[in-house]
Amino acid sequence: MFRKLVALVVSTVIGLASSVSVSHAGEVNVYSYRKPKLIDPMFAEFTKQTGIKVNSVYAKKGMLEKLQSEGRNSPADLVFTVDIGRLSDIHKAGLTQSVNRERFAGNIPDNYMAPHGHWFGLTTRARIIVASKERVAPNAISTYEDLSDAKWKGRICTRSGKHPYMVALTASIIVHHGLEGAKTWLSGLRDNLARKPQGNDRAQVKAIKEGVCDIAVINHYYMAKMFNDPKQVPWAEAVNVIFPNQSGRGTHMNVSGVALTKYAPNKDNAIKLMEFLASEAGQEMYAQKNAEYPVKPGVAWSDLQNSWGRFKEDSLSLGVVADNRTAAIKLADEVKYND
Repeated sequence: MFRKLVALVVSTVIGLASSVSVSHAGEVNVYSYRKPKLIDPMFAEFTKQTGIKVNSVYAKKGMLEKLQSEGRNSPADLVFTVDIGRLSDIHKAGLTQSVNRERFAGNIPDNYMAPHGHWFGLTTRARIIVASKERVAPNAISTYEDLSDAKWKGRICTRSGKHPYMVALTASIIVHHGLEGAKTWLSGLRDNLARKPQGNDRAQVKAIKEGVCDIAVINHYYMAKMFNDPKQVPWAEAVNVIFPNQSGRGTHMNVSGVALTKYAPNKDNAIKLMEFLASEAGQEMYAQKNAEYPVKPGVAWSDLQNSWGRFKEDSLSLGVVADNRTAAIKLADEVKYND
């Protein structure tokens, strides 16, 4: 009986150790604002290469509040989101932990990583200008500053001035031109609007096709989305793509990115997934499947990206952009941009 009891205890201990090891070493949990179809193929490839299962939960909103309510009991290891604003908000809420930036030094440029390693950009998106092929002459507009020129009065469409994409652009203008210069710019852009700010980026291109306006500001990858939708192809074909400020600082860039949660239960696996997505294999998948630009230098672009040609990126640190977001939102209110 004694021998049987010892055997049972040993068997139980081994079984428990085995189950703990499997659950801890065999998975990673992701909270994502990114739609599953955009990131699941990368997760599947990661699992194929490592055997580590990726459990992903998609949410349109409320991620920050969910993490706050779960606290130390949160199962989330990583958060995936878009825009520097959302990444910064999660970090400032104390919901992330630092990862050694040296792990990504060869893959992610310095300006696309948080100064203390609390978030990392995985893809970049250019904030481009699109202009009607019929009603705007080539090279008639080439910079963000041109958007405030009175000659475009009543001819520009944008989404809300307080949307994160527009806030980030305004924040970059604040850094480059100072608060007063940015106020003058945003006021001029407001005066040139053809209608009250509304809709998403694709809605602005549709408005150009329908003759509501002649110029809009959008993220570049929406062009790819429209070319992949038969109903929206005519919208995309109605505009020229312009990468602003090529003779100066370069085009404003934003990111989709990732952050390690403060209480990540599978920290080591989470960092492995981060490293995979920043690797050449992960970056190639991002570029080919999502039409977003890879952060890793030298990774092949998609055919559509290549058709637009190489361009100069604004090297401004997105950490600095994040620091000026509050001022940008206040500025939009001050000039009554949405009114």
